Amino acid sequence: MTHHIVMWKFKPEVADADKPRLLADMAKHLEGLVGQVPGLVELHFVSAPLASSTHDMALVSVLEKPEDVAVYSHHPAHVKVADTYVRPYTCDRACLDY
Repeated sequence: MTHHIVMWKFKPEVADADKPRLLADMAKHLEGLVGQVPGLVELHFVSAPLASSTHDMALVSVLEKPEDVAVYSHHPAHVKVADTYVRPYTCDRACLDY
């Protein structure tokens, strides 16, 4: 199994009042990719990190094999979700695959 962990911060211009809705949309659409993307076994969206965290949200996913990370990254369903619900509102992306 391969783990793919991504963390983001909200862009400074995102209003605090909008953050709960945006987090809910991100969670719903990212978690909905399970079953759509070959090799994607599990996906969990972290929308309420501890105060000691350096980022506002995280994606913790499990894929069958290392090569599936690239499949996931380029899959049209993932690209649509990322371009619609994540990238417009986030910055300072950090990623760890293992």
